[in-house]
Amino acid sequence: MKRRGFLRLAAGAAALPAISRMAFAQTYPARPVRVLVGFPPGGNNDIHARLMSTWLSERLGKQFIVDNRAGVGGSLATEAVVKAAPDGYTLLQAASNDSWNTTLYDNLPFNFVRDVAPVGSVSLTSGIVVVHPSVAARSLSELIAYAKANPGKLFVGSAGIGSAPHVYWQLFKSLTGVDMLHVPYRGGGPALTELLGGQIHVYFGTLPSTIGHVRSGRLRALAVTTAARAGVLPEIPAIGEFVPGYEASGWQGIVAPRGTPAEIVARLNQEINAGLADATIKTRLSDLGAVPFANSPPDFGKFIAEYTQKWGKVIRDANIKAE
Repeated sequence: MKRRGFLRLAAGAAALPAISRMAFAQTYPARPVRVLVGFPPGGNNDIHARLMSTWLSERLGKQFIVDNRAGVGGSLATEAVVKAAPDGYTLLQAASNDSWNTTLYDNLPFNFVRDVAPVGSVSLTSGIVVVHPSVAARSLSELIAYAKANPGKLFVGSAGIGSAPHVYWQLFKSLTGVDMLHVPYRGGGPALTELLGGQIHVYFGTLPSTIGHVRSGRLRALAVTTAARAGVLPEIPAIGEFVPGYEASGWQGIVAPRGTPAEIVARLNQEINAGLADATIKTRLSDLGAVPFANSPPDFGKFIAEYTQKWGKVIRDANIKAE
């Protein structure tokens, strides 16, 4: 009897931490949650953060407050989250830049893949190859042929060293062997301004920033960077239709500090995925040139690791370093 009683007490004691964690998750959040963004207000990361924070605030009954902390290609916000208490009250609006920064910067005080808990992926975003109307090429195959026949004569702009337009261009260059002169700017806005003015010829831009100029005829779209054609521009082919193996897409998602209770991660993931099934959020993402990208936390973690490895190779092979 004494032995049976001891075993019952031991089993009950072992169950207490699990019961405590479940109760904690059921009452979460008990206060406002901060969602850090590594860039100023108004950009793609910020828009995604505000869209999902509004949804989570409504669903969970506490405010999810966007906190913009720009700097070091988004890494200041990432570092703050990595060092925060793993209690579910500090989250990061993570994105492709976090994967790229792993290779772009030599001395980051954290390892992104290792030091975060993936919570929920939100979207995949497409890039698009656009040219100034003065460029004779009317298709991607014509652009490749012209660039090979006239090495160094075309200028390809980017939003800066290590930006999406830069790394998307580098992958294209590595697979096609074309030679264009890369001109980095301090942001996508200046690069687009120069492209519209004809000072540069080619740009691997983002759909949200370029689609208006494509529709107005001020820029000519040649291809999108994703594996499949974009729903908002179905007539524009994917680069992969001309360049086998090419695929470049950005991602957005939410992560937490490593060690955040699994029950809280699971609850947030459930609500994020519910949001991605909502018609209003789907429409808003489509307006941004993005598609919903629902995942479980383990699958999101696997995606981040594979994405980081893929683009790390591209960045190392091109010897790209952050300025």
